[in-house]
Amino acid sequence: MAEEFQVNIKTIKRDISKLQEANVIERIGSKKTGYWKLLINDK
Repeated sequence: MAEEFQVNIKTIKRDISKLQEANVIERIGSKKTGYWKLLINDK
């Protein structure tokens, strides 16, 4: 993701943390085999 958006990996980690705190995304499963679940729907 960092390469795709041309930002530092720390920026990606910080943004993911903010999304988790705002209850926008949730991690399901382990770090290795899990996935991200979106908790909001676009209408």
